[in-house]
Amino acid sequence: MRAALAAAIRAMALLAVAAMLIGSTEAAKKYLFKTCAQSSFCRRGRAYADAAEAAGADWHPPYAVDPASVQLRQGVLSGTVVKTAVDADGAAVGVKLPFQLVFLESGAVRFLIEEDRPKSAPKRYDEAVRWAISGDLGATAAVEDVTTAADTAAGVRRLRFGPGWTAVVELATVRVTFERDGAAQVVLNERGLLAVEHWRPRGPGPAFGGEDTTDMWEESFGGKQDSKPNGPEAVAVDVTFPGYGHVYGIPEHADRFALRSTRGGEGNHDEPYRLYNVDIFEYEVDSPMAMYGAIPFMQAQRAGSAVGVFWANAAETWIDIVHGADGTRTHWLSEAGLVDVFVMLGPDATSLYQQYGALTGYAELPPLYSLGYHQCRWNYQNERDVLEVDAGFDRHEIPYDVIWLDIDYTDSRKYFTWEQSAFPTPERMMAALDERRRKLVAIIDPHIKKEAGYGVYEDMTKAGLAVATADGGEYNGWCWPGESAWIDTLAPAAVEYWKRLFRPGAFAGRAHNLAIWNDMNEPSVFDGPEGSAPRDARHYGGWEHRAVHNLYGMTFHNATVQALNAREPRQRPFVLTRAFFAGSQRVGPMWTGDNQATWDYLRVATPMLLSSSVAGYGFVGADVGGFFGNPEHELWARWYQAGAFYPFFRGHAHIESKRREPWLAGEPYTGIIRDAIRLRYQLLPSLYTAFHRASFDGSPILRPLFMLAPANDAALAIDDQFFFGETGLLVKPVVDPGVTETDVYVPDDEVYYGYPDRTVYRGVGNHRVPAGLDTIPMLARGGHIFTRRDRYRRSTALMAHDPLTLVVSVDAAGNAGGALYMDDGETHGHTKGAYLHRFFMFSSQDNILRSRSVRPSTAASRAFDKTIDTVRVERVIVVGFDLGRLKAGQTTVETFQDKKSWSSHISVTPAADGRASMIVVRDPKVLITADWSIEF
Repeated sequence: MRAALAAAIRAMALLAVAAMLIGSTEAAKKYLFKTCAQSSFCRRGRAYADAAEAAGADWHPPYAVDPASVQLRQGVLSGTVVKTAVDADGAAVGVKLPFQLVFLESGAVRFLIEEDRPKSAPKRYDEAVRWAISGDLGATAAVEDVTTAADTAAGVRRLRFGPGWTAVVELATVRVTFERDGAAQVVLNERGLLAVEHWRPRGPGPAFGGEDTTDMWEESFGGKQDSKPNGPEAVAVDVTFPGYGHVYGIPEHADRFALRSTRGGEGNHDEPYRLYNVDIFEYEVDSPMAMYGAIPFMQAQRAGSAVGVFWANAAETWIDIVHGADGTRTHWLSEAGLVDVFVMLGPDATSLYQQYGALTGYAELPPLYSLGYHQCRWNYQNERDVLEVDAGFDRHEIPYDVIWLDIDYTDSRKYFTWEQSAFPTPERMMAALDERRRKLVAIIDPHIKKEAGYGVYEDMTKAGLAVATADGGEYNGWCWPGESAWIDTLAPAAVEYWKRLFRPGAFAGRAHNLAIWNDMNEPSVFDGPEGSAPRDARHYGGWEHRAVHNLYGMTFHNATVQALNAREPRQRPFVLTRAFFAGSQRVGPMWTGDNQATWDYLRVATPMLLSSSVAGYGFVGADVGGFFGNPEHELWARWYQAGAFYPFFRGHAHIESKRREPWLAGEPYTGIIRDAIRLRYQLLPSLYTAFHRASFDGSPILRPLFMLAPANDAALAIDDQFFFGETGLLVKPVVDPGVTETDVYVPDDEVYYGYPDRTVYRGVGNHRVPAGLDTIPMLARGGHIFTRRDRYRRSTALMAHDPLTLVVSVDAAGNAGGALYMDDGETHGHTKGAYLHRFFMFSSQDNILRSRSVRPSTAASRAFDKTIDTVRVERVIVVGFDLGRLKAGQTTVETFQDKKSWSSHISVTPAADGRASMIVVRDPKVLITADWSIEF
């Protein structure tokens, strides 16, 4: 009885702590998370960099390549870096660090340093690439040794490996310079900050002369002790981008898109950017603090050029950035693992994203419904509540596709169960949703309640599938259910077990419209260090948690997706994650976590989503309206206008927030929200086309200005507007109250048209545009053609056979182009050729708009065409066309399809009052599956 009472008291105390964290203010949370000075390896690494800076030309780091060890064989330059150290007795010790410079088929180059340890010593973690990299790591044979006699005399190896690309390796300093056309683009170890904390036996006092060993063997923070059984294992290197003034990426941080300097000064940070997946309630804005996910990819950009580096390390990582007149210097430090750097030389942003995607994988094409609107809160109370909300959308004529359930749908927060009094017939509830082709998302987290009789826990622990303590016992901590264990999804057997829990007839019965939400998978542990798992916990293979921390969330996400993929009938899975790592884009979408209902959080959402987008993770979103608190009505409406362009579009709210179904806003706000959601559905054909492109070349859905205007240096720091997918729409969300007009920056000399009012904007620079509460500032860039569906439907599946509208915005020369991709939106049939892919071209040379197929004709593609052979183009809108090319009084255009021709009626609006001309072709009677032409 006494033990049970003590356990109950502890549970209540921990849940009270959780409640305090949830309700804490921004300033009150910093003490829960480490600074660099409180992280011993970061402190040592920064001190090392400071010593190098102070020494200047007199800096002589103890690392050099043994020239006799170097050899080039089949696209790999290999050898041994020797670290010269002095032991406690003053004797010189040489630590051998094998290295490789691997020139990959993709054009990227891998720089890898390992450690030659005694057999009795624990192995360094070396499996991060197994999880992050999906591409071929084989070397290319197309590497030419162009080392000259002068190079050899100077201890230099020079290798040519691409279109004007050269790698220059300086052996004495372990400096590697990557050049393009003779100019340095990326330099590894330029400042000599390479560091590998080698294995050494534990002993009293300094292990090596003069070395600071403080906290090398044990470390504590917030009253939690880290035993560090493997001793110090940190690795570091500096990466310089000569001539590049802007760097981006390394999500996740609530900060500007263009990353700031981290060594102080006005407008800069004093702390490095930290990558360490943590559950951070109400995260701070304008901060380099760690958040829920970590992608150690950085892009450097200047006018006309882009390069990038990927630091393949899953341990806690800190990154210092210093911008200077001659470029940007960065310093990367990780607590464990290897020095494993992939360098990509672009030369432009599009090529860079292809190279990064070739390494870490491209996003799978998501199910079409997942691009619609999602309605969520913590928590919809019961089946009746769910179905009443569902009916409310229909009653107010607002489309949506997915309704979500948070943790309280479960029985006492035991996953794979239902709270019987509230959800007695979940299959019946899902069947009712399916009548309107809608889906249900249920949350499943990695913490499994430790309770006798709970089959999931008992099966998991019996099979030894849980994360272990440092001494090999089952690790237990506290989370939403109380005392819990965590499934170890690094273990193949754990993944197989997880898959069985989702099998048809189990958790959700045989309902086919169930999707999943993975939350708290950093992992979040209420009583753990920094709210997460102990670093000395153990995973499959004996690996310490410290080495795999940042990829744990991805392994859990991956296990859930595998489980849904194993269900029959096979459909494309949808699984949302909060924690992520490089490669998570292959698995499913993520969102930016627990934001607040304030203007600052609306403002920071755009740069956060851009940062993830350029780091390969395009299917991203932020909670619309803010998770915590209650948005004022203007903010509520503006957030929906912004969210209509988030790749993942979900409204979500905390359990203590007021109900936020869109119709509760009241007029005029409900009407504004309705219009924003309908705009999203209108643009779905073009959005899906953008996702298709991302699935094979990595192009972001939200595109920074430099993707379409790469020559404009002034556009590099702009992060409050973006290009939306394949549409050419330049969007600037309004993120301040009381706005009626705003400046939109036009980044190039192309003509732009107000959308949809056709106001003409020309010339690089800011242009004043209307931005009243019912207006989303958008400009259509000339030269683009995109598709819309203009009929109102209740969900995406009900739009499948609706007609299409083509919007043609001609460029300054009178031309335009665009694409449309379609498939069934649900199955994997597209991988077998069951899809439509068309290209549209409008040429000023002959005034003809053409539609042509750009896919091979196969039995699968022809069969798919038959399923949509009634889908027609009901309208073509041409903006900016030179009406002088029409005949006087012309009211028709000639349409051609299947060797037949006919006249189609047009209406013409001349250019006037600063607005471009417009021609509307009404019902040209052309089919989307056919090749056709319209001659103006």
